[in-house]
Amino acid sequence: MPARPGADGSVKNFIDLDSVGMVYATASGRVEALRGISFAVGRGEFVALVGPSGCGKSTLLRVVAGLRLATSGHVTVGGRPVTQPVPEVGMVFQAPVLLKWRRVVDNVLLPAQLAGRNPAAYQGRALDLLRLVGLGEFAAKLPRELSGGMQQRAALCRALLLDPPLLLMDEPFGALDAMTRDEMNLELLRVWGEGSLERKTILFVTHSIPEAVLLADRVVVMTARPGRVAKIFPVPLPRPRSVETRASAEFGRLSLEIYETLIES
Repeated sequence: MPARPGADGSVKNFIDLDSVGMVYATASGRVEALRGISFAVGRGEFVALVGPSGCGKSTLLRVVAGLRLATSGHVTVGGRPVTQPVPEVGMVFQAPVLLKWRRVVDNVLLPAQLAGRNPAAYQGRALDLLRLVGLGEFAAKLPRELSGGMQQRAALCRALLLDPPLLLMDEPFGALDAMTRDEMNLELLRVWGEGSLERKTILFVTHSIPEAVLLADRVVVMTARPGRVAKIFPVPLPRPRSVETRASAEFGRLSLEIYETLIES
């Protein structure tokens, strides 16, 4: 059901998925990737998706972004039906996908160029974002001169350049070592704005249950293909969160409950 504006004209739910299905036509026949997906994401909420490989998590992100249109059901973003690519969205993938011949700052400026805007007008914002994630002194470097974690920081800056209200993140830290992944999780929470009144809405795909619990307000557990919603877990852990959060009894209890739901789905 599409989000309904409140009395002040605002839309409480930024993303609404109502009985969303996706079927691919292949040379060997039809493949059902998603079936009957229904849930909402509130404005400024951080929601993580976990599920087995091939369950359609990445497909669902593409449906929300309008890069693929659902074959059944309804999708709205910001109160508007998704019938084409959503313009105000930042996407971050598992690989940084930086252009190796462009300086770091020029990679961050790429969305402005692709949107037909003057990159020079965004130079200051690009440099501010790089400083925010600790890359200010690397703005003129080439991607090969950065570590994997630093490249992902640059990719995050690129996604934030045009200040999109929505971030779609597809296992952005999955290829990093454990320590760097922890650092990036905390960096994401800081950039997202722990305690801020103007947080971005984030839909985050991960295979890591501890990562999902550390980051998210809610965790959506999906079944094996065709992907369906098995259960949605609120995460009542207080913010701001830190690595120490994972040592709490509530963190362990919730992680185990999500794991048990995942293996039973």
